[in-house]
This record gives sequence, C-alpha cells and structure tokens, in this order.
Amino acid sequence: MAKAKLRLSKKAYLARASELREQLVQLQVELKQAPFKVLLIIAGPEGAGRGNLLNTLAEWLDPRGVETFSYHAPTDSELAHPHQWRFWNSLPGIGRIGLYAGSWYTETLRDEARSKSALGHITQEAERIRAFENLLAEGGTLIVKVWLQLSKIAQGRRLLALRSDPATSWRVTDEDWHHHRIYDRLAETARIIRSKTDRPGAQWTIIDAQDERARDLKVGQLLLTQFRRQQRKRARLTLRGGVARAVKPLRPAGLRRLQALPLDQDLSEKDYNTLREKWLGRLSRAVRAAFLAGRSIVFAFEGWDAAGKGGAIRRLTSAIDPRDYRVISVAKPTAEEKHAHYLWRFWRDIPHNGRMAVFDRSWYGRVLVERLEGFCRPEEWKRAFGEINSFERELTDHGMIVVKYWLHVSHAEQLRRFREREGTPHKRHKMNAEDWRNRKKRGAYEIAVGDMLALTDKANAPWHLVPADNKRFARLEVLRTASRQIEAALEQ
Repeated sequence: MAKAKLRLSKKAYLARASELREQLVQLQVELKQAPFKVLLIIAGPEGAGRGNLLNTLAEWLDPRGVETFSYHAPTDSELAHPHQWRFWNSLPGIGRIGLYAGSWYTETLRDEARSKSALGHITQEAERIRAFENLLAEGGTLIVKVWLQLSKIAQGRRLLALRSDPATSWRVTDEDWHHHRIYDRLAETARIIRSKTDRPGAQWTIIDAQDERARDLKVGQLLLTQFRRQQRKRARLTLRGGVARAVKPLRPAGLRRLQALPLDQDLSEKDYNTLREKWLGRLSRAVRAAFLAGRSIVFAFEGWDAAGKGGAIRRLTSAIDPRDYRVISVAKPTAEEKHAHYLWRFWRDIPHNGRMAVFDRSWYGRVLVERLEGFCRPEEWKRAFGEINSFERELTDHGMIVVKYWLHVSHAEQLRRFREREGTPHKRHKMNAEDWRNRKKRGAYEIAVGDMLALTDKANAPWHLVPADNKRFARLEVLRTASRQIEAALEQ
C-alpha cells in the first residue's frame, strides 16, 4: 500500500512564503519598467482551491499592480460584440498582472458540463483560443497557465468538508455536485483542451492541488520563473527602429493589380450630383436594413496621403444618422499602445450590433508604415497578414460587414495636391515633413500595398481599389461599392 504523501508543515510554509512574497513584490517593481504584461490563468476542477489561491496571491502581491478577472455568462453588451471582444477589453495594462479565476476556457468547460454534444465543438473552440493566446504571446504578453489537479476522491472530500462547515456551506452548489458526478468526462474534456492549447508562449503547468500550502508556493514560484525567462527573451528582441531595408514583394500579383488600376476616370459635376443622390439613398436604405437585422458595419479606409480619404468618409457618413456611427481617426500609437499587441487598440473600437465604425487608417498600418519604417521586425509584419485575416474573420463570423478601401492616386496628382495644400491657408495644417518623406518612398510603399492586397483580399472582407485622381469619381465609387457589399451581405 502506497504511503500518503506528507503535507507541507505550517512552519516550513510560512518561512518559504515570506521569502517568496518579497520576490514577487520585487517582480512587480521590475514589471513596471518592462514593456509587457502578465496573465496568470488559474483553472481546474471544482474544489481545487482557485479562490483560495487567488486570495493568497492577492495577499502576497501589491494590489496596485494587480487586476483580477472572473468571467460569467456573457452580458447582453458582450453578446452584441464578437466573441473575443470582452477578453481583449479586459486585458491588464502594460506593467501589470492579471489574475484570471475564469478565462476564455470557462465557457467551453461549462458547455461540456451541460451536454456531451458540446464535445464536438472542442477542436474549433481550442483553435480559437490557441490563436488568441498566440496573438497575445507574440505581441509580448507573458501568459502563465496553471491547471490545479485534484482527484475525484479528493474533490468529493473537499466538497463534503466545505458543505459541513456552516461558514463555507454556501460555496457548494448543486452544479458543483453535478460536476463531481461527471468528473471523468470533464477531466477528459480538460485534457483534450490542454493538449490542443499547450503551445510555446502559452504552455500549461499541472500542479497538484491536494496540499494547499504546497500548491500556493508552486504557483508563486512558477510566476517568478516565467517572469525571469520573459525578461531575458524581451532583452534579446530589442528593436532597431527606423532602419532602411530593401523591399521585395511577397506576392507580385498584388503589385500588378495596383499598377493596372486605371486612374484616368472622369465624372462631370452634373453627373456626380445626379448619381450621388441616387447612391446616397441606396446606401442609407442598406445601412438601415443592416441595423434592423442587428448587423454592424466596419469600414477601413487606407490610401495615399492626399488621396481624399477624409472627403470620401464625409460623403459616406452623410447618408447615416450621426447617432449610429463613429469615425475613428488612427494616429501614431501611444506609449501604452506601442507595447501592447497592435490589434488591441482596434478591438476597443469595434461597434456592437446595429452600429457602424469608420476607421480613417486602420490595423493595416502594421504591414505598411510599421513594415517600411522598421517599427517591427520582419517576422512580425509577415506574421501580421495571417493575424489580420483571423481578426477580420472573427468580425464577419459574428455577422459584421467589413468594407475595406484603398484610395489610389497617381504620383503626379499627389504632388499637385500637396502643393495646393501648402498654398491654401485652411489646408496647410494637413501637410508636414513626414508627408514629403513618405512620398520619396512611394516605390517601396507600392510593394507593401501590393502584398497587402494579395494576402488580405478575402471573400469575407474584400478590398475595393478606388481610382482617386478624380475626387468626384472616387467619392461616388465609395458609395456604390459600400451599398452593393452591404446589400450582398444581407442577401446571404
């Protein structure tokens, strides 16, 4: 007969806990100066002590640098956004630690507890979770995932002990006992999920939860070890900003498509005024139909400096009730945004069902400006094409309609508009030295735009190339393509 495992004595625990606490507080001091955040995800069966563990960590850590998250059934507002929206919006800030008692794993495990049929969706859900964690990890976030292991016998004893004590009996619910009865099924589900989401940068660590004291110390030590490892990794990945690099196309077909766009379009003012009213009316009807159907719309406007994005956006929004949309003008990222994943700031502005967001420049800055100016490493901007496709797929899977524009002007027409702006007092503020500097890199930017078109033009989120040398033609083309894409999406 195997001997029972000796439990850690209180004296030994207190001695080690005091030292560990000092180290964790020092970790927080150093984390304030580090360009990343920490997520500690605690998962495990009922009775494994997630709540007690979090209370212990809260005592050891400085509360000013910690945020605790626990997810319950989604609220109406959360259901009105794509699935990942609430997780992106509840991430801790740079230099802070997020403690997760519940996480993006909670709903999957809860669904399996309700019905065996949920098992068929595990592979799809695990892939979604893995992609999400991969985005965070590659964006610099330290993810520490702990599974508190507890046998069925130990779980039953712990639930009985909690129920027999008047001070803790309220903590044991009928659902807890149901989970205990289907322990083996849930354990297999958890094993499958862990195996499918155990990847570099987001690995699972299984910790025996039978001895509460040893459990707490192991989790604290794991947090320290992973933090030191992340510090060394980030030190090796120091970026070389603004380094000029030779630009070669990844997919030449995109560049050929861009260069073949006919820019000599013409449209008289009379014809424009007539057609504008027609398409404004059609767009207004399409947008109202989308909102009535609970569909939200996201517009992404990209294009050359002085290509007319602002004018096109003003004409587009003139067909829509101002209460139903927001225009988000994307500028240089803030200090916090620079150290977060580049998609984080865009997730915060994704509209809920029945609303519209217009992005004046967008997440495509990652594969354009950041690529060419050396603000990210080559492996990062190359990886971004797939990340962006997944991001847009998450939106359209929720029912959103994603409309994307590239406004294209010739080199000569851009120069004419630059000079016109400099010579017009109320337009002069639109020009700066950076515009002229970017113009000198037009060849490199064309290659980057071509790659963007070739690698992110998908059926669920297609690109519309707009010849913009003639402003009237460009503005009308935006109205036409927007109307048609929204109508087509509603018909599907």
